[in-house]
Amino acid sequence: MRLLPAILLLLSAGALAGERPIRFSVTESWAMPMMRYDESGLAAGGILFDLQTRLAQRVGRRAEMPVLPRLRVQQMLVRGEIDLRCYVNPDWLSEPHHQYIWTVPFMVQRDMLVGRVNELEQPGQRSGERVGTVLGFSYPSLEPLFASGHLHRDDARTQELVLEKLAAGRYRFAVSNQLTMDWFNSRQPVARRLQPLQEVTSELVAWHGAL
Repeated sequence: MRLLPAILLLLSAGALAGERPIRFSVTESWAMPMMRYDESGLAAGGILFDLQTRLAQRVGRRAEMPVLPRLRVQQMLVRGEIDLRCYVNPDWLSEPHHQYIWTVPFMVQRDMLVGRVNELEQPGQRSGERVGTVLGFSYPSLEPLFASGHLHRDDARTQELVLEKLAAGRYRFAVSNQLTMDWFNSRQPVARRLQPLQEVTSELVAWHGAL
């Protein structure tokens, strides 16, 4: 596994003692196929769950994955309450990122502007259009349109809720990463599926830990 040497470096930098579990942060806004939650709201499956479990096993530890609001993750990392933050890009951080050790990127996240299959207009044709977005997420290429009022954010707590609201007709357009949109569509009847309209961003993601 290419990531293992970098993960070992992060763990040694954090001076983990004994057999203490590795504490990976899980952001509550994640959705399948990246993360699945059980009825109690605990992380229970998905691509990142499996990957983090395997990484912990490779270094002989148990994985802990507390589910956290996105804005709390940074505070807990600084206080040493979590060891590794996964699925993040330096450009997404409001704080300086040079204080962290980063792994090599392990995948690409593509954010798409999406609409319902019967939507004929393109986004931006109506001034003041509401667009479904995830609370706390930044969309740099759309920020000028939000700032000017040409588009308005309609935030939901999770990516899945954003897509549910779009499918229900609460707004005509939303931003979603492609993996979650594809997963959502695979579980919908044809008439309720969503269509990608244009790519918003394409960014590499990695793990990082505090020095």
